[in-house]
Formats: sequence, C-alpha cells, structure tokens
Amino acid sequence: MKRWVILSELPAGDHPETGLAKLAALASGVRLCSAGAELPGSTGGLGAVWDVTAETDPAQLISELPGAVEVVPLRPVATHIEPLEQLRRVKRTLLLTVRAGTATDAVAEFEQDLMGMPYHIGSIKSWALSRVGGDSRWTHVWEQEFTDPDGLNGEYLAHPYHWTSVDRWFDPEMPGAIVEPAIAHLYRWASGPVLGI
Repeated sequence: MKRWVILSELPAGDHPETGLAKLAALASGVRLCSAGAELPGSTGGLGAVWDVTAETDPAQLISELPGAVEVVPLRPVATHIEPLEQLRRVKRTLLLTVRAGTATDAVAEFEQDLMGMPYHIGSIKSWALSRVGGDSRWTHVWEQEFTDPDGLNGEYLAHPYHWTSVDRWFDPEMPGAIVEPAIAHLYRWASGPVLGI
C-alpha cells in the first residue's frame, strides 16, 4: 500500500463536503479515500485536503478533481496509531521543505524532534512522519489526529516542547533553522481514522 496527500480546490456548489464525498466515491481500487475542507486557520493549501491509501497511483480520482491539484507521494518514516473512542476527529497535515544542502545529521535530529512531540504533547493521538517522494516542492509531511481543534490550536501549538525543541528548526532568526519559510499547515474534520489505514 502507498499513501498520498492531495491538495485540491473545493468542488463548486453550496455543499462542498457533499461534492468531496461524491468525488471520493469515484476512487476505485483504493483502501482509504478521506477528504475535507480546510478549517479556518489553515494556511498554504488550496481549499481541500485528501488522504489516499492505494496499491497504485489514484489517477482516476486526480483526473476528477476540480481546478488546481497538488499530489504529494509519501514515504513513511514512522507511524503511531492510537485508537479514539469517537470516529470524528481532526486530521492535521503539515507540509514542509528542508533547505537543500542541509547536513544529513541535522535532518535526522529534526525528524527525531518531530517524532518526540507525541511523548510530550498529550493532545496528539495518532501521528505519522513521512519523507516526500517524486518531484515535489516538499521534503516532509508531519501528520497528526486530534479529538478536536482545541487539541491542535491549544496544547499542541502552545506547548513548551513545541517552542523549545521544534520551533527552532523553523524560525529563520535561529542559527540552526533548516526549514524553508513556505509551509502548508492544513487541518480538517475527518469522519474516521485516516492514519494507519
């Protein structure tokens, strides 16, 4: 099985979520096709985020998506699944680019700091870190599932571990920063588990 994150514009009409559901139904041969409109506070996306798990490239789905589409193939580094009692959850996707020429050991330390977050930040439930394959402007995708938006916008973003161990890699004023300023911070509602499927 392979995974992709796909960014697309929202389908036209009064009910974009209904349009996303209809498009997802066209995705034959996939194990998971989950999509949702970006929630307010998301930045760097196109309007909708898709999570697709399939044996082969979901070309049929991609050809049906409206307007601009960005396909991001994932190469998993690590994944942790924590089942939630409720089906509905918030799926967060962070797409980022490590600067070209960054030392391999710095990239490895950065990845370890990201993967250390769930051990300090209790609102993170399931999570996955992936490198990006193919010809993409992104190098990494950091994904999490939360029970609600407060888990992301509250504890996660305000946690001391985030500010002391992770933000230093992103802050251009810090001498050791390695992440390019352009990121996509996207979150949406999902009707069930997305990671680990």
